[in-house]
Amino acid sequence: MFRREKQNERDKTGIRKCEKKKGILNTFLNFDKMITPAIIKIIFWIGLVICVVFSLSLILAGLTAYGGGVQVFIGILTLIFSPIIVRVQCELLIIVFKIHESLVELKNK
Repeated sequence: MFRREKQNERDKTGIRKCEKKKGILNTFLNFDKMITPAIIKIIFWIGLVICVVFSLSLILAGLTAYGGGVQVFIGILTLIFSPIIVRVQCELLIIVFKIHESLVELKNK
């Protein structure tokens, strides 16, 4: 029993100590630790910048001689709602990985 408790000990990063013996490369190649949640945060910020730039371009195009009030209105709606949509999509992706982490924790207990 003592041996099993030792195998399940974790360090501050949450990786089991026996996994450190395997090596970081082996852990990466076996998909033992997910790196996608960190990437999703970067994707959120990139998506947010794209939404703001697109919305501002719609608003500015609507203010030109060939634009119209409808285009300005759509640009404002896009500026308000598109960041919310990007955030919800990223949160849904993160939820999938949180579920995975919880299942791995249950499996290791």
